[in-house]
Amino acid sequence: MKARVTVTLKTGVLDPQGKAIAHALGSLGIDGVDGVRQGKYIEVELAETDPERAKATLERICKELLANPVIENYRYELEGA
Repeated sequence: MKARVTVTLKTGVLDPQGKAIAHALGSLGIDGVDGVRQGKYIEVELAETDPERAKATLERICKELLANPVIENYRYELEGA
């Protein structure tokens, strides 16, 4: 099964990379951008075929490796579930 994981900073957490991107957009003459938040996108191939077990594995992967639960949120889509 294929999973798509998106990790983003929680609301209220400073995002220096997002601010740098917003500044760069202004430098390029691109106006009308009020803010930018940066995140991560990860694709995971799982050998598991049972959707519930795949979700449990994904939860563990996200909590223990891909996201810092103190400052980041995560969500995932499981293809074929």
